[in-house]
Amino acid sequence: MKHILRPKLMGLAFMSFLFIASCSEDDTENLTEPSHRIVLTSEMDFENKVEINNSITFGDASPGVVSREWNFPEGAANVTTSTEQNVKAVFKKAGIHNVTLNQTFKNDAYVGTKLKGKELDTTIVVTVLNPVKTSIIANYVNPDGTLGAALNISENAENEVVASRSVQFSYVVDGEPESFIWNIEGGDPETFNGADTEVNVKYKRQGIYDLRFAATRQRPFGGDTISFKNLIKVIPSTDPVDLEKVADKDGSIALVFSREMDEASINPADFNVTITNNDVDIPNTIGSVSVDSNEGNVVIITLDGTTIYNNDIVKVSYTKGDLQTLDGVAADSFVDSQLIFDKVNILKEASDYDYSFENSTASNWPYMNWGAPWDAYSLEISSDQAQDGTNSAYIEMDAAGGMIIGHRTTAGEDITFPVEAGKTYEIGVWVYVTSLGNNNAAGFDPDLRFFWFPDTDWAVGGNPTFGTDFSVGEWVYSSTFVEFSTTGDKTFQIRGYNQDNADIISFYMDNLSVSEASLRP
Repeated sequence: MKHILRPKLMGLAFMSFLFIASCSEDDTENLTEPSHRIVLTSEMDFENKVEINNSITFGDASPGVVSREWNFPEGAANVTTSTEQNVKAVFKKAGIHNVTLNQTFKNDAYVGTKLKGKELDTTIVVTVLNPVKTSIIANYVNPDGTLGAALNISENAENEVVASRSVQFSYVVDGEPESFIWNIEGGDPETFNGADTEVNVKYKRQGIYDLRFAATRQRPFGGDTISFKNLIKVIPSTDPVDLEKVADKDGSIALVFSREMDEASINPADFNVTITNNDVDIPNTIGSVSVDSNEGNVVIITLDGTTIYNNDIVKVSYTKGDLQTLDGVAADSFVDSQLIFDKVNILKEASDYDYSFENSTASNWPYMNWGAPWDAYSLEISSDQAQDGTNSAYIEMDAAGGMIIGHRTTAGEDITFPVEAGKTYEIGVWVYVTSLGNNNAAGFDPDLRFFWFPDTDWAVGGNPTFGTDFSVGEWVYSSTFVEFSTTGDKTFQIRGYNQDNADIISFYMDNLSVSEASLRP
């Protein structure tokens, strides 16, 4: 039987002792010493965890004890048995160990507020951890996404990686660390904090780079850090160069390529930028086009006298000219690549909301009981498609059906995020449609709507609306701009509409976001 009482009970017992001691001899003759089980440990507030070769003190503060015996598993600690009131045990063996205490009391003893017998047994579960120890392995990621050969993990190995290709790093640990930090010089990402056992890193810039990995725990405190100088050598490539994304950077437009670009090959006349807001064209003039001074794979387009806002639709086109990589591969033309603003996602930074579907199951996205037709759908967490990471939500809404889902913990509690009244926010989502179905042209298009509770705005628009011209077979970003009427914690109920569709609509959903936005005046 495992039972540990809190230290405040020991204080109550001690106060009772002082009260009894202060009474007169005549009063004392009429008092009976209570029998009450109070068992403590020095690590009771920390799940009785300790690192190997460290100690835990066990204490029996129970009044009314006639005899006691502590028992420790053979070979687990420097103590096997003891009848002492307090026992300091040094644990020599990693694992989970049961420490038992047998007590005999003068009278039937209380356990909490319940009266038990004169002989009581208590079991205390102790977890003994090895020191934190880490090691890493790495494999090349082949162009088709499969894992290739292992890298040599050692100082000055200079494993050659073709520019714009990836390496998968993974770790093996002992000692139950809780925090993991990767510092990946020259890689994308350059830092990664998380318990993911596998991290894919793309190397876009030529050079020789180091790597560092640290794993730590708070209690019992410990950690291990390993680092390797000159682990990776990024070499020139003959692979095609890809435009990975268009983003904003310090008020300018950033074209992020898969490897370093040659600034001498840039001709501003080869680029075109269009800006629209509420279907109104915003005139603009390209002032300069240059390679970012800190990131050689990023080309910066600066506009003369034009500011871009979060609710603008900004698209960039390039007509093939002389633009090429540092290793001499020409960039292909692209048309109307849309800018996606880099924003602070509140769901990621200030909430436990599983915005990327990496750490939840379908049961954490339950049906919210609106009745028919909002129950005519299916949802699963899938690894078949992901906008980034590994997983997304795969959703099918039945013909003439719909969906209403929330996001809850395994205990059934709504997962919330904080917002402030008076600010404008962008609610964003990435979707990958596999089938639009067969919508009735006379009806409403299928859509998603993000309602929030409490105090939702029932007039919030479709995000996205799946019109007949909606892109199929590629990831598409959609967003809507809202204001919350009250400050506080909100939770989403995501409603899907498919009532005017004669067929199933199916799509993946990933990377939900809520972020503060600056709108065009």
